Amino acid sequence: MADAGKRKATFYIAEDVLRAAKASAARTEQRDSELVEKALRRYLGFEVLDRVSARNRLSEKEAMDLAVRETHAYRRRKRATRRT
Repeated sequence: MADAGKRKATFYIAEDVLRAAKASAARTEQRDSELVEKALRRYLGFEVLDRVSARNRLSEKEAMDLAVRETHAYRRRKRATRRT
């Protein structure tokens, strides 16, 4: 991973977790920071977003229009169920 757009972060982590992360990084020939970033990206769902984006055939405008239509439809259904 390139260092462009990255910032240094300092945080506290349990010793056993740090030890295991360092060992895993060494086994896979990665820097500690690469392993941590990959784990955070996986935990935060970045991989899923990347896969979905790769399969998307809608333009940004089409995607936004679809999202707005679906949001309005959901709200109409929700209001209708509250009235009954």
